[in-house]
Amino acid sequence: MPAARESLLDAAFTALARRPWSAVRMVDVAATAGVSRQTLYNEFGSKDGLARALVRRAADRYLAGVERALAGSAEPCERLTAVAEWTSSAARDNALIRAMLTGCWSERLPAPPLAAVPSSSAVPAQRRADGPLPAPCDFVRIVRDRAVTALAAGAATPVDAAELAHPCELAVRLALSCVAAPPGEGGVAELVRAVVPRQAV
Repeated sequence: MPAARESLLDAAFTALARRPWSAVRMVDVAATAGVSRQTLYNEFGSKDGLARALVRRAADRYLAGVERALAGSAEPCERLTAVAEWTSSAARDNALIRAMLTGCWSERLPAPPLAAVPSSSAVPAQRRADGPLPAPCDFVRIVRDRAVTALAAGAATPVDAAELAHPCELAVRLALSCVAAPPGEGGVAELVRAVVPRQAV
């Protein structure tokens, strides 16, 4: 991603942490990033385009964290536990990720439509942002499928991917429930280990 685009997204995210999206001004985002307002419009097209790009970046960062969690421990149950812990912490630390995973968009956040919007942008990253954005059910499917792929590839003996799908989806759905209602002592890891026995994965 070009440096100017990344700087603009950082500036918009910082502004969003301080005030509701409706009060975030494009001119302020451009000034904070140290670029002209025209550069901002060239990159995103509009404030709605900027909102879609912010949400797309948050989704990409969340899924990159899932990949890192799946690449960790050799123990399948621990990989799923790491995914669940990452999901919980990412949602706690980033309001956009929390909204995407739960579908609960507060009035403080941009809430772009999840369906694709017409894009005339010459910027490839913006054309991608203008495409469909993932809904909560999409995240369940994407994370489950990535977990199944990672665990099947790392298995010492051949495994049936269909058999892995159930414990993987269970871990993802449990993590999402912890986003909505944070667990007490022991946290999400203890819950995942309790309901996804090591022999199930």
